[in-house]
Amino acid sequence: MRIIHSVAEFRAARAELPSLAFVPTMGNLHSGHIALATQAALHSPHVAASIFVNRLQFGPHEDFDRYPRTLAEDAAKLEEAGASLLFAPDEAEMYPQRQTYHVEPAAEHVSILEGEFRDGHFRGVATVVMKLLNIIQPTHALFGKKDYQQLMVLRNMVREFAMPLEVVAGETVRAEDGLALSSRNGYLTESERAEAPRLYATLQQIRDAVRSGATNFPQLESGAVEGLKASGWAPEYIRICRRSDLQPAHPDDPAPRVVLAAARLGATRLIDNLEI
Repeated sequence: MRIIHSVAEFRAARAELPSLAFVPTMGNLHSGHIALATQAALHSPHVAASIFVNRLQFGPHEDFDRYPRTLAEDAAKLEEAGASLLFAPDEAEMYPQRQTYHVEPAAEHVSILEGEFRDGHFRGVATVVMKLLNIIQPTHALFGKKDYQQLMVLRNMVREFAMPLEVVAGETVRAEDGLALSSRNGYLTESERAEAPRLYATLQQIRDAVRSGATNFPQLESGAVEGLKASGWAPEYIRICRRSDLQPAHPDDPAPRVVLAAARLGATRLIDNLEI
């Protein structure tokens, strides 16, 4: 696998390839990232990944400085998964001057859910992904369903800008006890890690209730919040939404649904979702 640190060098390498499947990451890779890299190989014989911890998508009190940087280990995992290119720029390469132009996603898509608690997060995500897609020029870009709102925002961005690539969604990869894999799981204490699967179990209960005919969605949501609180969590939201735009779902609307949640367990913020 070839590791490239500069935009110019990557563009020269890309020019030699007829197609390219791309997996953008911030590093500290787990099995979920590797599953995306493996899935990428189904779309092109050439797979590229990026590792860049993007300051623009972190809030002022979030974990940018302590986010793990594990480039050597990550590169070895990607090479084993079959990636042929790794773009790993530093901040000076990605932002040689202060970024003054940004991608502003639709307000109705980013003022809800994660956007209620992470102001400016999706602006930073959309901006860096737009920049990476312009650099990488992939024919396919893969994003995990675990970050469901991010996936929705980026799908819409690619469609509305008529970008010549296909966005491919990867299923959430889970530990045996159901916890969605995340780089931030490493922040959990031993007792918190044992408790953490409750979030997924809560989503399963809501999914099963809706599939069984439950129609009082606000009651399902509030009951789930109270259940998490009783177990020591600090829930931020649990919402049943339409998959297409993450607006509130209604029982008489047959549009496909998803239930999404974010909650703090100790000092660690966990998110998860489950399609219904």
